[in-house]
Amino acid sequence: MIDLVIEQRRRDLGGFEVGRVLPYKGGRMVGPFIFFDHMGPAEFTAGFPRSVDVRPHPHIGLSTLSYLFDGEITHRDSTGVTQPIRPGEVNWMTAGRGITHSERFEALRAHGGRMNGIQAWVALPVEAEETDPAFFHHAAESLPTYEADGLRARLIAGEGFGARSPVKTYSPLVYAHWSLAAGARAQIPAEYSQRAAYVAQGSVEVDGRAFGYGQMLILTAGQPVVVTATEPAIVMVLGGEPVGERFIEWNFVASTKARIEQAKADWRAGRMKLPDADDQEFIPLPEPPPPAPPMS
Repeated sequence: MIDLVIEQRRRDLGGFEVGRVLPYKGGRMVGPFIFFDHMGPAEFTAGFPRSVDVRPHPHIGLSTLSYLFDGEITHRDSTGVTQPIRPGEVNWMTAGRGITHSERFEALRAHGGRMNGIQAWVALPVEAEETDPAFFHHAAESLPTYEADGLRARLIAGEGFGARSPVKTYSPLVYAHWSLAAGARAQIPAEYSQRAAYVAQGSVEVDGRAFGYGQMLILTAGQPVVVTATEPAIVMVLGGEPVGERFIEWNFVASTKARIEQAKADWRAGRMKLPDADDQEFIPLPEPPPPAPPMS
């Protein structure tokens, strides 16, 4: 039932840590999901420096999907959108041929508090890679929910569990948030060829094995899987159909290396528009380290 277990790798982003799960060795994806970061959990004290914010930066060839358990982030992008996101809501940003955006922690800076959430990147199919950039916000109450027998579930994006999310997607996928009481059981059906379950809190049992916080379970194709919470748990269920090989470098995703090189050149030359409401700074393109000197 489980092909692989991926452990999150903690990374300091200059003020708070994230747990990176995808991409994994060999460029492993889960359906179209190519990137998966657990932001936090982190506790902030009011007045922390602006250097913790994510300054304007570019994307191509993907949609970003931001979802919070705790906290608040203010999104600004080059389509003119400014949109806070709060727990249970969805910010879905389609980069397509190119978009820039920032993520600011203004509410947390003013009041302090906890930050905890997931940012996922969904690779666009080839025919949509150069689509126009767009942004969509969905309130928590607009998303399908289900509650019974110790399970509270919200369908964040895609289609699954007999429901369809209003979030616009470009290829077949499912993404759901489960909150399980201790002893609660829920089944992940076998309707997609690639599926995974990420334990965002607590611990669970699958196929007689115990798993806990920060682990992503890559599930065997073609078999339904039952997840049992051994203590109160949060599980993110994700899956979908593959979109083909993708290259990823910095914030760029594309089906060809040439397209990534063009995006790098465009950003380096200042040809990608910054957000109107946040155009005073940006993250420069990381340059490759210089070659090591020859050994004497």
